[in-house]
Amino acid sequence: MINLTLKQLRYFDALARHGHFGRAAEACAISQPALSMQIREMEAVLGSDLFERGARQARLTGFGEEVLARAREILRGVEELADMARAARGNLSGRLRIGVIPTIAPYLLPAIIARLTEANEGLDIHLRETVTPKLIRELEEGRLDTAIVALPVSEAFLTEVELFAEDFVLVRPGADAEKPVPNPEKLREMRLLLLEEGHCFRDQALDFCYAGQAAPRELLDGSSLSTLVQMVGAGIGVTLIPEMAVAVETRSAHVAIARFNGAQPSRRIGMVWRRTSPLSKQLSQVADVVRAAGLAQRAGMGA
Repeated sequence: MINLTLKQLRYFDALARHGHFGRAAEACAISQPALSMQIREMEAVLGSDLFERGARQARLTGFGEEVLARAREILRGVEELADMARAARGNLSGRLRIGVIPTIAPYLLPAIIARLTEANEGLDIHLRETVTPKLIRELEEGRLDTAIVALPVSEAFLTEVELFAEDFVLVRPGADAEKPVPNPEKLREMRLLLLEEGHCFRDQALDFCYAGQAAPRELLDGSSLSTLVQMVGAGIGVTLIPEMAVAVETRSAHVAIARFNGAQPSRRIGMVWRRTSPLSKQLSQVADVVRAAGLAQRAGMGA
């Protein structure tokens, strides 16, 4: 009989994700020698190496890849048992792991957290901010309960709930405040600043500006909306940002905000979670809270 512990499986999963003993140990809040010992014990029990150990990286062996898939199924099943227990209590309590994309997190999370904690005593919210592909992967692996993203996601294993729609606005240097608002054709002739590859907001902005046309190679990338707005304030170019970001990102930059004429570029904000999640009912309640927070913010901006 093979005796493996859940702790070993969690350490194994962390090392597989980080590919480095030091970073995996830090993520698990244990010492590197302790994690290494647990992995060695796991390999001894299974009778084969799980990792190729290099000077700077731990890489899964072929056997390790097979074990990882099974280990994550087990860990996901254990998490679902905990979710079933929480669901049986009926109320929203305990740990709630929420993922959020970076173009939403700084602007909507404060209101969401305040509303959730006020209405649910004992709720322990864990937040994860990263790009959509990583959030989807972590949902699939059971490391997140839900995520707030731009729709559609179109993954068969996920439930999608649309919350609200949001327009994009044009940010240009303050000196351009009185100039006519450019249409998409004119915008293509300007130096456009966008988020770097991997952000869905980048793709949405490109769809509006270059619909049906290839985007130029001279686009300038930034790591955050804040960086983009500051670059615009310095006269480097123009950018698009979501409405919810306007109040925060433009307060310290000499920029002008303008709405486009005609059809407005926009995105749909929604929540997603696993179709099999025992917390589906409670997550629907969370979705109502997020929707109310988003609509309240829009009302406050006069949208």
